[in-house]
Amino acid sequence: MKALRLETFLPYRLSVLANEVSTRLASVYAERFGLTIPEWRVMAVLGEATDVSADFVCDKTGMDRVTVSRAVSRLLVKRHILRRFCRDDRRRSRLALSASGRRIYDQIVPLARRYEEALSAVLEPAERATLDRLISRLQARARVLGDEAAWVD
Repeated sequence: MKALRLETFLPYRLSVLANEVSTRLASVYAERFGLTIPEWRVMAVLGEATDVSADFVCDKTGMDRVTVSRAVSRLLVKRHILRRFCRDDRRRSRLALSASGRRIYDQIVPLARRYEEALSAVLEPAERATLDRLISRLQARARVLGDEAAWVD
C-alpha cells in the first residue's frame, strides 16, 4: 500500500486552506465585533435570508445542529438576532437579524469582500471562474459520495 502524503492529499489540503481562510477572516470580526466563526456564519445566512429556521442555517452552512444552536443562543444574548416561535408549534422558531445584527452584518460584508478580493488577487479572472466551477463540482461529488458510501469497500 502506498503511503499517504498529507501535502498532496486533496481532502487535507482543502481542510487546511478552509481553516486558514476562516481563521484569518475570523480574527477580524472577533476582534472588532466579538463574534465567533459559527456566530458570523449564522449572521451571514440571516443577512441573505430572513425568517428562517435553524435547520435552514445548518443546511446552508454545513454546521451541525449543536453548533448552530449554541451560536444562536449566544447571538440572542448579544441581541444580534431575533427569534420568533411558530404559533402552531412552539418547538419551531424562525430567526432574523435584529437592528444591531444588521448593522454589524453591513460592516462585516465589505471586510469579507475585501478579504476575498485580496485572497483571489493571485488568480486571473478565467482562473477564478474555473476555481468556482471546480469547487461546485467537488461539493456536488462530496454529497454523492457521502450518500453512497460505495467508495469505502
